[in-house]
Amino acid sequence: MANRTLRRALAALTAGAAIATVVAIAHPAQAAGLSPFDIAGRGATVPFVEIEAEKAAHNGTSTGTDRTYGKLSSEASGREAITLDATGEYVEFTLTKPANAVTFRYSIPDNANGTGRDASIDLRTGSTLIKSVPVTSKYSWYYGYYPFSNNPGDPLPHHFYDEARTLFGTTYQAGTKIRLQVSSTAQSPSFTIDLADFENVPAPVAKPSGAIDVVADYGADPTGATDSTAKFQAAVNAGASSGRVVYVPQGNFTLYSHVIVDRVTLAGAGPWYSVLGGRHPTQRNLAAGIYGKYNGQGGPSQNVVVRDLAVIGDIRERVDNDQVNAFGGAMSNSTIDNVWMQHTKVGAWMDGPMDRFTIKNSRILDQTADGVNFHIGVTNSTVTNTFVRNTGDDALAMWAENVPNVGNSFTRNTIVAPILANHLVSYGGRDIVMTDNVVSESVSNGGGIHVGNRYPGVTGPTAVAGTWTLARNTLIRAGNSDYNWNFGIGALWFWGDQGPITGATINVTDTDILDSSYAAIQWIGNQTSGLNLTNVNIAGAGTFALQAQAPASARFTNVRASGIAQSQTVYNCAGAGLQIADGGGNSGWSTANSYCGPWPAPRYGNGPTTPPTTPPTTPPTTPPTTPPAGNLAAGRPATATSQTDVYGPGNVTDGNANTYWESRNNAFPQSITVDLGQARSIGRVVLKLPPPAAWGTRTQTLSVLGSTDGNSFGTLKSSAGYVFNPASANTATVTFPAATARYVRLTFTGNTGWPAGQLSEFEVHPS
Repeated sequence: MANRTLRRALAALTAGAAIATVVAIAHPAQAAGLSPFDIAGRGATVPFVEIEAEKAAHNGTSTGTDRTYGKLSSEASGREAITLDATGEYVEFTLTKPANAVTFRYSIPDNANGTGRDASIDLRTGSTLIKSVPVTSKYSWYYGYYPFSNNPGDPLPHHFYDEARTLFGTTYQAGTKIRLQVSSTAQSPSFTIDLADFENVPAPVAKPSGAIDVVADYGADPTGATDSTAKFQAAVNAGASSGRVVYVPQGNFTLYSHVIVDRVTLAGAGPWYSVLGGRHPTQRNLAAGIYGKYNGQGGPSQNVVVRDLAVIGDIRERVDNDQVNAFGGAMSNSTIDNVWMQHTKVGAWMDGPMDRFTIKNSRILDQTADGVNFHIGVTNSTVTNTFVRNTGDDALAMWAENVPNVGNSFTRNTIVAPILANHLVSYGGRDIVMTDNVVSESVSNGGGIHVGNRYPGVTGPTAVAGTWTLARNTLIRAGNSDYNWNFGIGALWFWGDQGPITGATINVTDTDILDSSYAAIQWIGNQTSGLNLTNVNIAGAGTFALQAQAPASARFTNVRASGIAQSQTVYNCAGAGLQIADGGGNSGWSTANSYCGPWPAPRYGNGPTTPPTTPPTTPPTTPPTTPPAGNLAAGRPATATSQTDVYGPGNVTDGNANTYWESRNNAFPQSITVDLGQARSIGRVVLKLPPPAAWGTRTQTLSVLGSTDGNSFGTLKSSAGYVFNPASANTATVTFPAATARYVRLTFTGNTGWPAGQLSEFEVHPS
């Protein structure tokens, strides 16, 4: 990949100012490559419908589908976008569901000195202007080699795209055509549109009863005109000392530094309404963020909940020593729920030791570095049901630097286009789980899933160890070139850098590796052993099915390959060091059909255009992380009038019957409410307590209520006693006539087993 090729790509992109307006030909919506949202039952459940620009009607010009680093297409979702470079050009999306908001991914050229260009693009329905939406290149366009610069004179331009969001002000019904249209090229010579995510944003979440209000009670500024850091901190401290929720109402709040949280719930009106942002005007290493206490400073923080808000920062460069992340520090027994993180350095860089930390139901967009990193002794922690796009480094990572990471998991996430490095990775760690994820579009220096003994402090007791479960993942167009090595990275790859990967059993099961940019599976560095691949579907690879640059021993069972670009399906420069035991059912590849020599140019597009239909043939070896059939509450946010210790309301929708919510003791009535995300027809709830026999039989008296707006609740089932008996799995079912509700509430008034409301799972089922 010659630098002059990259300069030509950059010159072509920024030459739009000299292009004369031409009569554009309208292109109808068309089929394109496989989308991460085509994969049923895997990945995050998101509140939006995504439409790729190349699949929409437009009169612009395609970027093409070249995956070469430094091309606009290489970073685009689906590896293609549409460039508009004349007044009146547009991309027109047809809504498939009602929507009152859009987030769109775009690129505009940088300015000559690298400080960013501001412009706007029109949002229209037909001839009617909805609004003009500001766009900028301030948060995109990096140059040179890691850790990168903002200097256009340096080589290797990349990180081209950013995202903008806006509320329409009204709800448009399915079938409505929404355009992104150029009104002028005076501010920017071109606008490249990658995709649009349309959603129906719910009404703001009301202030919980008895909550502290950061505006009404502590004077925080919802206009963002003044720094509200001290007022937020005072409100959070008061909430921690009193046990009251701290509420962030609608507004855009400026914070010049971190808010430190411990034993408190910080809740907003929703991530489209309650927005924290800002950066110190002179001390640029200080910026908005919500942080736990570090281990050496009285930490980790405990029992923190942050939910229903956004942290949208102003970070335009990468300085690794700066703590300018949306979340940081150490938080144990804590949850981040329904939070939007954008334009910070890292969404959540968590420095342990810390235990039982969860990020769920969230969005992490447009970071200069990682999406999440569990760093230094993070244990039993998870990221689940979260959407991640356009990170500047690893999307979801674990790094066991000097202190072991143990028992962590990444489950049911969707990850698109990390610009550098990997979608899912653990550098060292013991008993790691990555299941039911969907990833797409590796750009450079990484792949879809990576297991590595890499980076400082990952050796000996912190190295890869125990049993790893990598199950039911889908990798689409993953793996790409490494501009340091000048050869391809596999979609699934193993690097024993600091030492061999020999201390673990690594089980890869029921996995689809689709349209890989280079090899599907790769080994490099020192030896890898203990690897078992079962029911793995390799469909399309730009070079090889397997790429062995280091000794590796593995057992392959039912590993099927098709669409391999090279006639010799295996690249093997390890010779006899590559030892694959045949468990049967393998096809489409052979170590006997191998090659070691110059690297061939990749050939893309060998993968499927429709999702694989073959179901997994191996039952999951861990509890399923996909929502149970019909359970509308699975993974949804839950709130309660109170909680005891670490037994928070989020436990009732996490799919784990061993975690539970418990209200304040001797304080009936108490309520717990689950938000289904939209109004649904319901007719049954299933309630569970932990199954062990130590939870003796008890009767809880409760009623079931429902609401469409979260404010006005009607009774679905009058108060009655329900028996929870270990002999029947401590489960009670409540049925009622079909009703429409978005919010479902249980109100407890008695419990013969303990003077509080108790619940481990709160399932809501359709009528």
